[in-house]
Amino acid sequence: MTLDMIVTLLALAAVILLLAMLMRQRGSGGDSETLVELRGQLAQLAAQSGEFQKTVASQMQETEGRLGTRLEASLRDQNDRTNRSLTGMAEKLAVIEQANAHITALTGQVSQLQNILSNKQARGSFGEVQLENLVRDALPESAYSFQHTLGNGRRVDCQLRMPAPPGPVCIDSKFPLESYRALAAAGSEAERTAARRAMEADVRKHISDIAERYIVPGETADSAIMFLPSESVYAEINLQLPKLVDESRRRRVYMAGPDNLMLILHTVRAILRDARMHEAAGVIKTEVETMLQDVARLDERIKKLATHFGQVEKDIDEIQTSTRKITSRGAKITRIDVAEEDDERPGLPGQAGH
Repeated sequence: MTLDMIVTLLALAAVILLLAMLMRQRGSGGDSETLVELRGQLAQLAAQSGEFQKTVASQMQETEGRLGTRLEASLRDQNDRTNRSLTGMAEKLAVIEQANAHITALTGQVSQLQNILSNKQARGSFGEVQLENLVRDALPESAYSFQHTLGNGRRVDCQLRMPAPPGPVCIDSKFPLESYRALAAAGSEAERTAARRAMEADVRKHISDIAERYIVPGETADSAIMFLPSESVYAEINLQLPKLVDESRRRRVYMAGPDNLMLILHTVRAILRDARMHEAAGVIKTEVETMLQDVARLDERIKKLATHFGQVEKDIDEIQTSTRKITSRGAKITRIDVAEEDDERPGLPGQAGH
């Protein structure tokens, strides 16, 4: 129900009330003055009702205009916010699509890595590549060689050219993945025990091979490194097979994961730098000794030259003395007054009487 209808109903109610009062006055035989007064009030009420309706209509129009303006602004703002939300959603969807593409590519790479790791030969190549990357990142090119052939004909994955002692250190990459997976997938205690024994036998064989092939007295250092290209495999061996780790150390074959190997390589780099500094110090010492000998010879020559200069100085003093004597005699000669007038010249023999 609108405000106009409400006002109209109120006006009708007032008119009806006045009519009822007027009818009551008629029925009760009221005087004509009262009737006239009621009629005047009715007319006045009708006029006021009309004015009130106009006022209400005007206010209603103003209210509707303000409401329309507010509604339009609200709709415009809501539309802007909706557009911004849709734009943000589109951007997020683009990011999600890009992330999905990356995940798909990563899934393919993981599948490819699983295929590589499932093949023993490819797995060995994977370990060698990782070893080469770590060594190249840590050491200068002159400090290592890959696929180095030893004097016994064995070829090692990497040899570090260390100065003696200890001498060249061999690093061989091993990846006992099958036994590690079997140990990780074991459900019962019996399965874990069997998988642990298989892994122990596998790793022990690797240790024996490295000790026998890559530790060559007189050619290499008395120890070697077995590189495990997986931190999880390295941790599992140290956790599950501590006795085997002690055995490998007794045989001077030291196991290292990627992180430990990087620490070892940084230590090797520091040792090589110290060795170069020591070598440079030897060269400097030799050069200094030679320079001191040259300085001693120079000192002797300076002494001889000083003696020669002393003799020359003595000769110069004597020359100066002679010069002073000659100068003094010359001065005396110049002071002698020689008269050249004829009247003062003594007569010569045979010229008297002229």
